[in-house]
Formats: sequence, structure tokens, C-alpha cells
Amino acid sequence: MIGPEDIGGVHIKYLHHCRRQLWLYSRGFRPEHLSELVQYGQAVHDTSYTRMSPIDLGGARLDHIDGDLWVHEVKSSGKPTAADRAQAIHYCHRLRALGIPARGAILHYHKTRRTHRIPYDPSAHDHQARTDITTALDTITQPSPAPRLARHRCHGCSYLDYCWNP
Repeated sequence: MIGPEDIGGVHIKYLHHCRRQLWLYSRGFRPEHLSELVQYGQAVHDTSYTRMSPIDLGGARLDHIDGDLWVHEVKSSGKPTAADRAQAIHYCHRLRALGIPARGAILHYHKTRRTHRIPYDPSAHDHQARTDITTALDTITQPSPAPRLARHRCHGCSYLDYCWNP
């Protein structure tokens, strides 16, 4: 049985992107290794930000935390998304629950060579993080997956063949 402590950044990212994707991922269906976009993202991470040291929090694995307690996350997309923001807030929330007062997150967008800074505001973000965890758990424990999104929203998704092939 999965619990709140098992919800990681990927769960939160998928929650905000596609609940069907979250449901499939939670059941061990992981076609990401077949996706060129996922492979590209891994290559960007491995070659462009080599001085970052990943941090494993058990259910969550973040890219790096600096000496000023800012979480750093590398993104291969060109612009910030709601899923990226929610994932960053989730990591800060997890760190704070462990007694590490994360100040916020810095998202690094390789394609545009830009960063996006998200200061952590406990009064606003703690509620969002707890709600996301609860919603992710509710989605995961459903007996069947959520309906698929409109096909145009599935561009580049590694689950596309599963959802759209007869």
C-alpha cells in the first residue's frame, strides 16, 4: 500500500500533467525508456549540469540542493509549467518535513538557458503540497485509470501508444 511518504516528484508532475499517466506509473507501467524526449532530458541532465549532486529522499529524488538551501531542478522543456512548479513545491515541502528549511526552488530550463525561481511560502505552499499528495493518493487508488486527455495534449508522452492504440 502506498502512503503519503511514498509520493515523489514524478507522481506530482504526472498528477498535474495527466492523471491517467499517474495511475499507470503507480502500477509499474514505465515506458519512459522508450521515449526520445525522456532520453533527451536525461542526456541534458547528465551532460549540462554535471556539478549537481542528486539527493534521494526515499519516495522523491531531487536534482540538487545548494548551500543556501535552494532546490535545483533541471528541465529539458523550454518554459515553466504548472507541473514543474508543483513538483518543485513538493520537494521543498518534503525537505521541510525532514527539518531542512528549503528556501525555494530554482528550475533550470536548458533549451532557453533560463532559470525560474520559486521562493517557498509555507503559508501558501504547505497546503498545496498536502492537497497534491492527497489527490495523487486518491488517483492512484482508483480501480481504473482516469480518462485519457485529448490527443493533442499527449504530444511527446511516453504513454501515448498505450492510451491511443486499439
